Amino acid sequence: MLLNGADPLAIEQAARRLAAGELVALPTETVYGLGARADDDAAVAKIFAAKGRPADHPLIVHVLDAADAARFATELPALALRLMNAFWPGPLTVIVPRAPAMAGAAAGGQNSIGLRCPAHPVARALLAAARAQGVLGVAAPSANRFGRVSPTRAEHVASEFDADLLVLDGGECAVGIESSIVDCSRGGAVLLRPGVLTAAQIEAALGQPLQAPDAQAPRASGTLAAHYAPRATVRLLDATTLTERLARQLPLGLAVYSRTVDASRVGGLARPMPADALAAAQQLFAVLRELDKAGAQEIWIELPPQGSEWDGVRDRLTRAAAAFEA
Repeated sequence: MLLNGADPLAIEQAARRLAAGELVALPTETVYGLGARADDDAAVAKIFAAKGRPADHPLIVHVLDAADAARFATELPALALRLMNAFWPGPLTVIVPRAPAMAGAAAGGQNSIGLRCPAHPVARALLAAARAQGVLGVAAPSANRFGRVSPTRAEHVASEFDADLLVLDGGECAVGIESSIVDCSRGGAVLLRPGVLTAAQIEAALGQPLQAPDAQAPRASGTLAAHYAPRATVRLLDATTLTERLARQLPLGLAVYSRTVDASRVGGLARPMPADALAAAQQLFAVLRELDKAGAQEIWIELPPQGSEWDGVRDRLTRAAAAFEA
């Protein structure tokens, strides 16, 4: 059921569903999320069932502000507060120590919890309306089947789930890839998942360097080796290799998504990748979905540049390609 997210009546209807323990799909600036009230483990279990997601793979809890975030935490460490002050509302998730009685299912059973304050006006309106009905926060992973391409338009969500799922249409997502995740639960700050925020931006807000990930880091959303995969096989190739392969006999159903290489030989299944990292992030998942829908069997993608501003795009493409590696 697609509803206009700009309609206050639709927001109220969605808030009532959340309060009743039902699922609602909502837009954020990153991707669309499949939401349930985070303080109700039975409601959160419906997310795992709908997505086919392992119950020990934690979810991010979306909150309206820092005061609501504090309800889910034993404390908000100073480093987390610096990041929240710098980037909230926005595409950043902080992992903090979890309050023992809160959101155990959403946390995947861990003693830490990922919290984010989204910037999308529809998400914020829904969080405010839900809070008025006693919902403290909304657990919301991407609104797609587990491991597949994240949705950046309402119609992407509608194509994945039953027709009775309430989907708030907030237009196309402005960021296009999931939030950066920074673990602040263990003293320092560790970047567990890159997004559109660069490491330099995060370190500037922290006032100190990020620490290297280690084996003790908590599990976090979207960090499995194979993730974000379309139905078509994804191959990541440098520009030289891509050019050489395009000069040979091409496989049936080949699509190409490239920044610098002439892919005109594949005709209607060629897509240009923007030279700007933010623009590439914004369209990435929509392009992968579009090529799937167009019948692509294999997608050759030019490796992004090495600049840190491309880390989020490179991360998503590497994980998408890993799903098809032998």
